Amino acid sequence: MITKRIIPCLDVKDGRVVKGVNFAGLHDVSSPVELGRYYSDSGADELVFYDITASAEGRALFTDILRQVAETIFIPLTVGGGINRIEDFDRVLKCGADKVSVNSGAIRDPSLIGEAARKYGDQCVVLSVDVKRVDGQFRVFAKGGRVDTGMEAIGWIKRCVSNGAGEVVVNSIDTDGVKRGFDLEMLAAVLDAVRVPVIASGGAGGIADFVELFQTLPTIDAGLAASIFHFGEVTIPELKRELSLHNINVRQTL
Repeated sequence: MITKRIIPCLDVKDGRVVKGVNFAGLHDVSSPVELGRYYSDSGADELVFYDITASAEGRALFTDILRQVAETIFIPLTVGGGINRIEDFDRVLKCGADKVSVNSGAIRDPSLIGEAARKYGDQCVVLSVDVKRVDGQFRVFAKGGRVDTGMEAIGWIKRCVSNGAGEVVVNSIDTDGVKRGFDLEMLAAVLDAVRVPVIASGGAGGIADFVELFQTLPTIDAGLAASIFHFGEVTIPELKRELSLHNINVRQTL
């Protein structure tokens, strides 16, 4: 049985962790270094670090804060934001990232995924997709969920996986920060389309939502959340204990 991963997400803006609803209305939460250390010590399986305004502002990711986070934690770190060229992969990996997440950069240049996969390996390349329903279709959004690309999401994901993306993070804009559960319909469509690890993101409001996610979609690899962890509504040890009680295989915390 595959061990399910629990992944906190640090959305970083101007050097601080922030959180909003439906990708808008951002509020300051904490220091990414302090939160990263807390999650590493609490038994998180991985950590995701997104510089959420790098692409929209047309700049490189803040590597000084990233380096501090990487030096503090002892779990795998995935980093995204402003990843537009192969040099960006190199720079982020040298700062301590284990995997690199690409979204808007791949939309601008679809060859980036294949180039990075050939140089660093499929396991290093994570496709992050911001998806929202538009006229009954799953649509890909760019620049932190600000721009509708007009591309149908499932076809885009299949294309990127065939080009070398080794993992997919599905960010549902419709459920982001709403805390009413993961977007099971959207995730099921992605799982039917690809055979690489898929991470669910957007909508977790409590422990029951993770239980529902893993029981309803047993082939999903991980659940990612932010606000419920940041604000102490759910702790990772208690989440994992409850998942174990529901016969969902997780790495136990000490």
